Amino acid sequence: MANSQIPYRDALRVWLRVAALSFGGPTAQIAVMHKLIVEEKQWVDEARFLHALNYCMLLPGPEAQQLATYLGWLLHKTRGGLTAGILFVLPGAVSVWLLSVLYAGFQHVTFVQGLFFGLKAAVIALVVEAVLRIARRVLKNEVMIGIAVLSFVAIFFFNAPFPALIATAGLIGFVGGKLGWRKFDPVASSTAKAAPDQVSRSPHWVHTLRIFAVGVLLWVAPVLLIVAFTGNPVLGEIGWFFGKAAVLTFGGAYSILAYVAQQVVEVFGWLRPSEMLDGLGMAETTPGPLIMVVQFVGFMAAYRQPGALPPMLAATLGAAVTTWVTFVPSFMWVFMGAPYVEQLRGIKALSTALSAITAAVVGVVLNLAVWFALHTWFGVVNEVTWGAVHLTSPVWASLNGTALLISAVAFILLFGLRRGMLLTLAVCAALGVGLGMTG
Repeated sequence: MANSQIPYRDALRVWLRVAALSFGGPTAQIAVMHKLIVEEKQWVDEARFLHALNYCMLLPGPEAQQLATYLGWLLHKTRGGLTAGILFVLPGAVSVWLLSVLYAGFQHVTFVQGLFFGLKAAVIALVVEAVLRIARRVLKNEVMIGIAVLSFVAIFFFNAPFPALIATAGLIGFVGGKLGWRKFDPVASSTAKAAPDQVSRSPHWVHTLRIFAVGVLLWVAPVLLIVAFTGNPVLGEIGWFFGKAAVLTFGGAYSILAYVAQQVVEVFGWLRPSEMLDGLGMAETTPGPLIMVVQFVGFMAAYRQPGALPPMLAATLGAAVTTWVTFVPSFMWVFMGAPYVEQLRGIKALSTALSAITAAVVGVVLNLAVWFALHTWFGVVNEVTWGAVHLTSPVWASLNGTALLISAVAFILLFGLRRGMLLTLAVCAALGVGLGMTG
């Protein structure tokens, strides 16, 4: 599928720009790719970009990194996909590792505590902004709004599993497309002058099976070797959990975070809720995928259970294992599925199914925003159950007024004064340090 009219050298420069500008979470990163690939270079048209985005929303894993991989593959086959996907991850991986070393080594220093307290309070405003960005892009009518609302209700009040939400939304969209309901039509208009379509041959199942076999080998073998050489079982637990998350969590980076936060805090006990938010603050302030927060989790888990290894070495291996098992499947899904998705671009029911899935993601992200807010603003949060209904209930006496104040400043900067993400985070971090808070 390589596009010979677009030199690889030119595409490489664009992917380097994407990597350098990939701040602000998946919505901002998708917007950067849209601006550079669709608007400026006109290498991909609007309909194809949205089709690729909806497919990546369907996949388990970080949708922005998968979209970069897909677009790179669309332009220059496997070489292009690997280039775009790796460059998208690399700056964030290095940055989060450096911040994790600072966090682990100097966690009890008041300055560092205040810094992360301020970032944590600001993250809530950033997630709300992400909800609004996604909503503006996909909630074009009352049907899509209804899907988003039902998605939020199902996950917030009934703890509905992510795969069930995504499958249900996809089925609704598919049926709507088959019945010709216009409300389910994805946005397909475009003024971009796309490069010529290079999809000429149907994918072959042997090629797909080969990609799967190589992908699984690359995914599993390095982790087994690290565990065997170090003898540290925690590294195996980290690899197993985040490998499972990579294939079982659907709906993009924000929805993955909801699942990961619950498991690492409540099941494994690797982090406290406040530390999970600290990690998210790191991911928000560094380039690359928002899901890089999982690297921080793997780092801290291994740092606290190093076995016979020096803690920092164990932590670095934990971070490396986490990043590896998280992103290798993303490349595999794209390289296996993209040829089929390109062949099926003209099938209306598939497009409407993917669009409905994207709408459901809005509800999932809104649920994440509420979860972060409750665990940042309140010191004690309880789970209340009435039959099938589950409700997260804060203890109002535990309200942290300073955290609420810093979050309010973040909302004012982002929504009232229209300031950028980096300035907002810098101001809130300074407030955290200035007020001497420790979270």
